[in-house]
Amino acid sequence: MPKISKEKFKVMHNVFDDFTNRTIFRLIGQGHFQGLQSPIFIGKEANIFSAITKEGKLIVKIYRLETCDFNRMYDYIKDDPRYINLRGKKRKIIMAWVQREFRNLMKAREAGVRVPKPITFMNNIIVMEFIGDAQVALQLKDHTPKAKRKFLDDIIDNMRKLHKAGLVHADLSPFNILNYKDRPVFIDFSQCGPIKASQAEEYLQRDVNNVTNYFKKIGLKVDPEKILAKISKL
Repeated sequence: MPKISKEKFKVMHNVFDDFTNRTIFRLIGQGHFQGLQSPIFIGKEANIFSAITKEGKLIVKIYRLETCDFNRMYDYIKDDPRYINLRGKKRKIIMAWVQREFRNLMKAREAGVRVPKPITFMNNIIVMEFIGDAQVALQLKDHTPKAKRKFLDDIIDNMRKLHKAGLVHADLSPFNILNYKDRPVFIDFSQCGPIKASQAEEYLQRDVNNVTNYFKKIGLKVDPEKILAKISKL
């Protein structure tokens, strides 16, 4: 039997509890994918895997049931009218978090925002489109765009479309934007919420600052307030 690396054992130990295993097998049984392939990213609350299908690959995002930051999740979700009365209900918060990400991706995609196509969700798992070719597309922080100004303009356009759809990403940064064929793809929509939420303006300003700070570092002159005005003008 091949030796399991310490990192892979950690991934398995943190993610593949009995409940999660049963959910994976149900998703396989429903024909969404044939099996998990390999870990792509180990996050604070979720681990991301590639999965094999007859047509190619998918992304399977698995939220860890025991090590999630439930308080942080609740802070984002408490003002969303779609999810109420969840304080202190850890398992229900995770399930709502996954459903919320799926619904936000659907709404963003319908608004024309470049995001991975959501396929399905169940319990603590969400399945979505694989962005990339042989390998998954890199995060913007690791792949500087060739056409920097155009890439920024594309980001602003996608943020404006999201705002027009009534949502703010709330965690947009070079970590949550993929650079695929020199065009942005927004990811990680679990914390995304309605623009009418109490902290929405603060979240939008933070998203704009994260984006503009990155492009300043790679040599562009940008005005955060002008960008904010473009995004919020409905």
